[in-house]
Amino acid sequence: MSLSIRNQIAGTVTAVTAGEAMSSVKVRLEGGQDITAAITTDAVKDLGIAEGSAVKALVKATEVSLATAAVTGVSIRNQIAGTVVDVAVGPAMASVKVDIAGGGLTAAITADAVKDLGLTAGSSVVALIKATEISLAVA
Repeated sequence: MSLSIRNQIAGTVTAVTAGEAMSSVKVRLEGGQDITAAITTDAVKDLGIAEGSAVKALVKATEVSLATAAVTGVSIRNQIAGTVVDVAVGPAMASVKVDIAGGGLTAAITADAVKDLGLTAGSSVVALIKATEISLAVA
């Protein structure tokens, strides 16, 4: 199956904490970063997700925010450091490609945000992704 979701990052499940309706799934990405996905407990069961499972973390580009440094005092669980490799700016929106260890991410952000953050190729950034915005596919 082909997907329009641009961000598909391989990893291995390191822990699953099941709740009544939702579960927290911790994934170690191939580059060594840890992320957390909040998915339904039914999905965990249906996909057979368990510690050691090979998965792909799927994130729409519109769900990736960028900061110029790690952010404290925020509920966003996933903060992945990287380096901007390309910025394509249009009149309103921009596509920012970020190299992270073991892969890459694309963020769709406003052109104003690119300007305000001073993002160019080579800029250090932190990609911010809410756990509820990460879907998992079994590899």
